[in-house]
Amino acid sequence: MPVQTTPEIDDNERELLEASVPMESAGRRFDQVLAELFPDFSRSRLSEWIKSGDALLDGRQVKPKEAVRGGEPITLSVRLETETHALPEAIALEIVHQDEDVLVINKPAGLVVHPGAGNPRGTLVNALLHFDPKLAELPRAGIVHRLDKDTSGLMVVARTLRAHTSLVEQLSGREVHRQYLAVVQGTMVAGNTVDAPIGRHPTDRVRMAVLKEGGRDAVTHYRLREKFRAHTLVECRLETGRTHQIRVHMAYVRHPIVGDPLYGGAFRLPKGATEALVARLHGFRRQALHAEKLSFVHPGSGETLTLEAPMPADMQALVLDLREDTAVFKG
Repeated sequence: MPVQTTPEIDDNERELLEASVPMESAGRRFDQVLAELFPDFSRSRLSEWIKSGDALLDGRQVKPKEAVRGGEPITLSVRLETETHALPEAIALEIVHQDEDVLVINKPAGLVVHPGAGNPRGTLVNALLHFDPKLAELPRAGIVHRLDKDTSGLMVVARTLRAHTSLVEQLSGREVHRQYLAVVQGTMVAGNTVDAPIGRHPTDRVRMAVLKEGGRDAVTHYRLREKFRAHTLVECRLETGRTHQIRVHMAYVRHPIVGDPLYGGAFRLPKGATEALVARLHGFRRQALHAEKLSFVHPGSGETLTLEAPMPADMQALVLDLREDTAVFKG
């Protein structure tokens, strides 16, 4: 495998990378060889550069499927663009793991992930850019998956383009283990799998919904962690990662998440509930959902990295009150 030359910066703010096609690759497609020589970049991005003329084979612009002979020089002209334009802000982060390739943070409920029209500041992206300004050079400041504003728990953030490409591919290949805890309404009998496609709600554009036609495949595995008198603590594992997936799927099986403002349905209070539980349920103003476990192959070491974060204080207090209410009722 040929060695890439030391990058040089030209006057047009580009990084020039060079390599040679291995002789053993003769007859293969240009885009396939390019992906192997420059693994830090995604296949889709490399394909775009081939089509735009930023990836040249023997000094020529060619089609992605063109066969290589072996030994030809390859020139890759990479645009040095700042991908993320949000402003850095000194917002505290709970960092569970960090190294030169990745960050894993425990996001608190209430923190928006990406800046938007209604929240240009005070987001996780703003906090990340303050922590590591180099993240501005990566798509979405290195964020490869997201959590809803009022969902707490673990998120992995890429710190290099190589790590970003690896994590995106792992997510696309359903190779990242994402495990959540949710307190749902009603007493479940057993765990199961929800395999139901999700898409934008046909009439309410703020919500997602299970759709018979036009939805994207969505699979959630769940099992019971603890049963209460009129609620259940469930462990959910995502096979896919659709917007609001667990919230939509739990509502779909008629066990919506406690406190969910979009999918929670009518508020349910068990008959004869303790005063503490009544106050807790009335005061729980977010979906009781927490990303407790995250496991992926580290982009640098190749080893599996598994991290966990305990339920935040508000969910722990909710579970304690549910447990006490159940014990009083049985007693």
